[in-house]
Amino acid sequence: MSTLAAARADNFYYPPEWSPKKGGLNKFHGQHALRERARKLDQGILIIRFEMPFNVWCGGCSSMIGKGVRFNAEKKQVGNYYSTKIWSFSMKSPCCQHEIVIHTDPKNTEYVIISGAQRKTEDFDVEDAETLLLPADEERDKLADPMYKLEHQGEDIRKKKEEEPVLVRLQRLSDSRHSDDYSLNRTLRDRLRSQKKRVAEEKKSARKMGLGVRLLPPSAEDAAAAGPVRVASDF
Repeated sequence: MSTLAAARADNFYYPPEWSPKKGGLNKFHGQHALRERARKLDQGILIIRFEMPFNVWCGGCSSMIGKGVRFNAEKKQVGNYYSTKIWSFSMKSPCCQHEIVIHTDPKNTEYVIISGAQRKTEDFDVEDAETLLLPADEERDKLADPMYKLEHQGEDIRKKKEEEPVLVRLQRLSDSRHSDDYSLNRTLRDRLRSQKKRVAEEKKSARKMGLGVRLLPPSAEDAAAAGPVRVASDF
């Protein structure tokens, strides 16, 4: 039996003293299927792998914990928002073992730091990030007002008319570049071929001069800078 087959067989071994009346193997051995992760299940706590959803500052030593860092966290339910459960995640910081507690916020679809850390404030420009700015809570409440919603729609229509020429121009540019894939591919291959040829010639010139680097093409600025330079000769 191969090593892999033997490892898999160990998980399905039924000892002679086992009988179907005693239930499954986990029940027979007096253990949970999740093993150590379920050691606090009687307290409503399950050990999971939790990934930090944003950059935070540790409350114990002020070190930054980056977004995506994973922890062995204790997960438990601490309440409800209507029919949605509110979960709590407790973990130890990797820098100083300071306890961090984070709750889910179903109302705002967000995570909230309860204790042990502080969320890093990161501002960005919506236009530079090329993304959408989600409305604030007050804005979403106002959108329920029919008159405000009508004014808001008018503003959206005005922005659409202002940006429509730019979108049309971008669409035309995209269509012109991708309307003929064969010609576009041929142009790119020709450009790459000439570029490789030029690079090979530059490397050849550098080798003739005993240089280990590729020389750049000559320019007027380089010629003007090298003009006043005089090299002393022994002859």
